[in-house]
Formats: sequence, structure tokens, C-alpha cells
Amino acid sequence: MQTVNVHEAKTHLSRLLEAVERGEEVVIARAGHPVATLSAYKPPRRKIAPPGSMEGQIWWMSEDFDDPIDDLFECLSDDPTLEDLDVIALSS
Repeated sequence: MQTVNVHEAKTHLSRLLEAVERGEEVVIARAGHPVATLSAYKPPRRKIAPPGSMEGQIWWMSEDFDDPIDDLFECLSDDPTLEDLDVIALSS
């Protein structure tokens, strides 16, 4: 593992990237204290499934998944703090 200061990293970035491509890791330090690590990119292991990849597999969706949800905010209508907020908003 190679350690370089910030100035050297800026000056020799191409050389440092070549070292990383060879499998080395480079530590970039400021005033002798490690700040960052320059290492090779590793793609994520899990990939996004392509469209149609679930074809033929069994899956279930609720019969009422697309029913209207008009009463969703009904619980908020009796809240006195909301009425107070409306009064404050109107008086401003």
C-alpha cells in the first residue's frame, strides 16, 4: 500500500491510477494523516433483474390493490391542531 500526500496525488494522478489498475491501493494523506483511499472500482454483485424475468413464476397481488383510498386522511379531520393551523394560515 502506497501513501502519498495531496499535492503528489494531484500531480501524479495518472501514475496512481495505473498503480490502482495493477491492484494496488493508494492512501492519500493530508499533513501525514490518511484522508482517503484510492482503490479499484468493484461493480455491485447484485444486478437489477431484466424486464420479464419473473415470467412463469407465481406471484400474488391483493384483489383490492387499486381500490380508492378516500378515507385515508379521515383520521386527520377531527384533529383540533389542524383546525388551529388553518386559522393561523388564514390570519397571516
